Amino acid sequence: MGANGVWQVFDRLNQIKQNPSFTPKWSDKPLLKSYQKAKPPLGWPRETDSLCPRCIPEIRQRIVDGEVDYKILLNEPVGEIKAKIVERDGKIMMVKECPKHGVFEDLMSIDPAFSKHLEDVFPGRDIRAHNDDKLHNHGSSTITHGRGSVLTIDLTNRCNMMCDPCFMDANQVGFVHELSWEDIKTLLDNAISIKPRRQMSVQFSGGEPTLSPYFLDAVAYARKVGYNSVQAATNGIEFAKRPDFCKQAAEAGLRYAYLQFDGIGNAANSHRAVGNLFDVKLRAIENLWSNGVDIVPVITIINGVNNEQVGHVVQFALDNPRKIPFLSFQPVSFTGRDEAITDERRQAQRYTLSHLAHAVKDQVGIGEPVRDWFPISFMSTFSDFADLAHGPNADWGQLSCGCHPNCGIGMAVMCDKETKEHVPVTAFLNADQLAKDIARLNDAARGRFLSVLGASLALLRNYNSFNAPTHFRMTDLIAKFDKCFGMSKTDHGKKYGKVTGDRTMADIQKRRADRWNFLFIAGMWFQDLFNYDFRRTEQCIIPYATQEGEISFCAYNTGVGWRNIIEKMHMTATLTKWYEEHGRHEIFAGNKAVPLSSKEHRLVLNEEHVNAGRQHDLDDKGIAKTAREEKARARDEALKKKLENEKMARLYREHVLGEKRVEGFVPLDGLLGAASPKPAPTVEAEKREEVGAMGD
Repeated sequence: MGANGVWQVFDRLNQIKQNPSFTPKWSDKPLLKSYQKAKPPLGWPRETDSLCPRCIPEIRQRIVDGEVDYKILLNEPVGEIKAKIVERDGKIMMVKECPKHGVFEDLMSIDPAFSKHLEDVFPGRDIRAHNDDKLHNHGSSTITHGRGSVLTIDLTNRCNMMCDPCFMDANQVGFVHELSWEDIKTLLDNAISIKPRRQMSVQFSGGEPTLSPYFLDAVAYARKVGYNSVQAATNGIEFAKRPDFCKQAAEAGLRYAYLQFDGIGNAANSHRAVGNLFDVKLRAIENLWSNGVDIVPVITIINGVNNEQVGHVVQFALDNPRKIPFLSFQPVSFTGRDEAITDERRQAQRYTLSHLAHAVKDQVGIGEPVRDWFPISFMSTFSDFADLAHGPNADWGQLSCGCHPNCGIGMAVMCDKETKEHVPVTAFLNADQLAKDIARLNDAARGRFLSVLGASLALLRNYNSFNAPTHFRMTDLIAKFDKCFGMSKTDHGKKYGKVTGDRTMADIQKRRADRWNFLFIAGMWFQDLFNYDFRRTEQCIIPYATQEGEISFCAYNTGVGWRNIIEKMHMTATLTKWYEEHGRHEIFAGNKAVPLSSKEHRLVLNEEHVNAGRQHDLDDKGIAKTAREEKARARDEALKKKLENEKMARLYREHVLGEKRVEGFVPLDGLLGAASPKPAPTVEAEKREEVGAMGD
């Protein structure tokens, strides 16, 4: 009660004659006050702009084949159609109709109340992008709002796996697209020219980025030019095989490994067709963590394939609070290898952010969907506070996840590293009210002292010690806030360990010494052609840096499919030419195992989860699990239909036309093999054949 009363007095005085927002040197426009932030149309029913899932692949192929100039995408609404987002039978649906291809429907949410909560607490769009004409010019797909949060750079389209799903169809496009050293430097240099100057995080991706000969150089250069969070989106194979490579990456400046991680146990990862993939993940975690690189498991969730693993992965993080600070669940996006998916498989495998929130509660017993989950853009209010506290002379804007509320969600869990007790942060902190209080501090735009004082009072009045973990104190909460947002900026690095380019292993150990692990469980749902919404694309926070500018993650990988177009435009060499000059890289598929020098680790595992078998939901329903399996079934059906038609034609000739069958006569198509077809290859045989074509 005392803290609440002091806050009320402070807030009333603080709002008198608000200061105007200052213009920081990383922006040519002033910081936005909360009431100046625009919002896209929200709620339902509502109308938005979308794409036809059939028109887009057709026009994209014509562009790739050289029949149509790609600039048509800059000037015309190619394949665009209107879509309605509606509530029906307790679900949120996207419904759209193409004059040529008919009606398409897809599931957006299984919980309207949860979705309404996400949109209600969305704080609004970030500063509009400016000084960006050179890099943001992609027609309807152009990014218009925000500073982004993670700049993604694909170093190569080569990969040492051949798995489903794959949003880029790695190893299957017939050519290599790999950035040169000059390309890499140019993309990084260009990125910091945009205002607001942003993207304190850079993620090198692929394909598998560690296959690029410039991977370590790229990491080092990114740190050199000012990015303090350099990441690699990786399957972990090279890191698991080579501890020395982990050390080199850490010394170059790698801070996070976004590690593909589909579940606990080799059976849970078997759909990736690598015999010992879970063992690979454990070794990669050990090698990376021991060298100072933090690990973010990234879990692609497919309904019916591994959705039962949500709880297992969360429990894995809770059991290992010293080594797992972040989980990133990514509901499957039907693109790349899966773009031509059948309606039956799409409906069976569709998984939404609302599924994720309920799965964590049902499978682990933590998190109330409406109380404890927020859009990740909710954090932008706190990023605004950090921008205010750091003042007008800061070189970079704070990391700000200002994406659409339908894009990503998160729940924070405070974990005691010593006792492993864990409690959702929003069980003991009124986050909704705290954000409103912080927004009022931002609007008042006072100096550092008053802003930090106000933030401390806001934390105190919204904190409920009775619901907090046993050993957690108010001082721990303030320290966490300070550690994340740099309120005590003058000695911030000394207190918690530096995160800048000159950080050392001592800094890393200092940050890890914190008793409390702020475990962030995130869900990021990338779009595909069936649920595409341009209102999401235009405020994307994960742009791709390419030779043709910076493009929204979804517009690049799905949408009009800029990836296919740009990689073909700037391809390095055909596959044949590449192999002639560089040889074939090793590919692990067809259940081939990765050779490991050791399988030892110090991670805590739930043996029941490790030994659980593969999920069989789709097998029981007779639904294909992968694009390859779906294609194999389609071939089987086509062959079966052909044989049935031939049989019916023969019976018609014999019994209706009265033609006599000559004994011993073999039809010509029989000599060609059509009458006695070979059995269709299994999925495993197909993968072995592809591996033989792609690499040893």
